[in-house]
Formats: sequence, C-alpha cells, structure tokens
Amino acid sequence: MSIKKLPTVSFNSGDYVVYPTHGVGKISDISKQTIAGSELELLVVNFDKDKMTLRIPVAKIENVGLRKISEESTINQALETLKGKAKVKKIMWSRRAQEYENKINSGNPVAVAEVVRDLYRSENLAEQSYSERQIYEQAFDRLASEVAVFDHSSVEEANKKLLSFLAK
Repeated sequence: MSIKKLPTVSFNSGDYVVYPTHGVGKISDISKQTIAGSELELLVVNFDKDKMTLRIPVAKIENVGLRKISEESTINQALETLKGKAKVKKIMWSRRAQEYENKINSGNPVAVAEVVRDLYRSENLAEQSYSERQIYEQAFDRLASEVAVFDHSSVEEANKKLLSFLAK
C-alpha cells in the first residue's frame, strides 16, 4: 500500500493563483464537500474576468498545474523575452497556432511571453489574420493579468508595461 503525498505548496483563501488553461484567479474559499459519498477538500477559485468559478480537489492540484503567481526572476525573464526578436517558424499557420495554444495553456509566463513576442505587430507592420489576433490577445491578456497581480497594479498599467517592452 502506497502513501499518498500531499501537495507541497499550500494555498490560502485570498491568494492569487494561476490555473494553466484559464489564467489568473483568486482563491475565495477552501471547503469540504461530500461528492459521490466521499468527502473532498476543495479549493474554490474565482476568475472574475470570465465570471467563472472552479472547484479543484486539493488532491488534484499538482495534476492540473495550479500554481502561485510567479517569482520575480520568472516575471523578469518573461519581460526580457518580450524585448527579443520574433522567432516565427516557417511552418503552416495551423501547426504554429497549435504550438502557440499549447504554450499559452502551459501556464508558463516565459512561454506565454514568447507567443506575445512572436505575434506582436507594431502599428506600421502588416495586419494580422483574425486567428493570429485572437491568439495574440489571449496570450497578452494572460501575461498582463499575472504581471498586474505580481506588481500590485491594474491590468491597464500591466498592458502599458508589456507594450513598452515590446516596443524596444
């Protein structure tokens, strides 16, 4: 019989967390519920932007990839990534789009910053296709929301900060 290891990261009500496929949310409650005859301890995470609430069993936290807001070094690495030169592979858009979606859903801020950098278009460059724009905005919003929570600032201020790094 093996002993189940409890998650090493502890979460508290009021903490901001990143759920890889949904972005930044806030833990509103840690509760116990009886589901299908067994009692589960659940984290209740609210995503205000999407008007969505997730209940995540504490035992599944590591499996779903829930994590705390990134450390300063990771945020700085993501911001430095934005300054880099876009690396667009010469493969079909559908394959690139799939890779971009995977990077966004990984929840890794540096990978999300790579997507933002690669799809960024300044005012004087060619227009983006609709799907390019959608993926860019999703990645930009995901990164901006984490930077805003990290900096204790508004999303608008985080947007300006990201755009200033992209312009360099």
